[in-house]
Amino acid sequence: MSEVLVECVPNVSEGRNLTVIERLAEAVRAVDGVWLLDVDPDPDHNRTVLTYVGHPQAVIEAAVRLAAEAARLIDLNRHEGVHPRIGALDVLPFVPLEGITLDGCVEIAVAAGQAIWQRCAIPIYFYGAAARRPDRVSLPAIRRGQFEKLRVEALSCAERAPDLGGPALHPTAGATAVGARHPLIAFNVQLANADLATAQAIARAIRASSGGLPGVQAMGVWLASRAQAQVSTNITDFQRSPLPVVYHAIEREAEARGASVASSEIVGLVPEKALNGVRESDLKLQNFSPDKILERRLRTLRTQ
Repeated sequence: MSEVLVECVPNVSEGRNLTVIERLAEAVRAVDGVWLLDVDPDPDHNRTVLTYVGHPQAVIEAAVRLAAEAARLIDLNRHEGVHPRIGALDVLPFVPLEGITLDGCVEIAVAAGQAIWQRCAIPIYFYGAAARRPDRVSLPAIRRGQFEKLRVEALSCAERAPDLGGPALHPTAGATAVGARHPLIAFNVQLANADLATAQAIARAIRASSGGLPGVQAMGVWLASRAQAQVSTNITDFQRSPLPVVYHAIEREAEARGASVASSEIVGLVPEKALNGVRESDLKLQNFSPDKILERRLRTLRTQ
């Protein structure tokens, strides 16, 4: 493996059709110098989170091929799911792992965005550390109104136009948010005795933008396949807001509303240090295994 190692965690807007998901995964696997570590689909969100690592040029090439395949296979005009989205390849973050800084990942994000626009004609919004404007650091701000509203506003309002390409979005693949960031944790908590309004109220109470936990983004959704409400979070700073802190905050807010926590789950991979001193039973974690730990997967790769 390369001494310079970058992680990429693309989110694609398909979580139900396993044949399509496998074709998207194969687009990544086919690139030399890239290792696909995890594929995590969710039918209610209708979204799949992939995790792969590699050296910079290979990681960029895999991203472009994934964007092209997603544009070929996914039509957002027919897409339904509880998770907000603006693109077939919705989000494309680059994360520094070894031998590279966050600034280095910003350069990779810019190069990937340029290649996706040039080769796939998909407009780009830069977010996170790669954002070109302060109001686009936050991913939820870019996705406001989703594909349906953004494709109209991008044409009628310069403030909503893409950073690269456009201003018209791709008619079926939309746009892609490309960014650079530090590792985050996608952590979902399923509720018992709760409806959608309860989950949304809990999300409002705990998220940073409402004065809640620092580095926590949250939304409440209804999972039709489970007949269950969920608080879906991204923990962008797990040192300031560790997993147990987020879990217990949701638990307290749920109990205050007559609900309770049924279970929790981690989407994608999780940094090893985020689990230090944490027991699965403390978080009611479901379907968790050591293979969900990023560093463990990297150690396994190095022994192959």
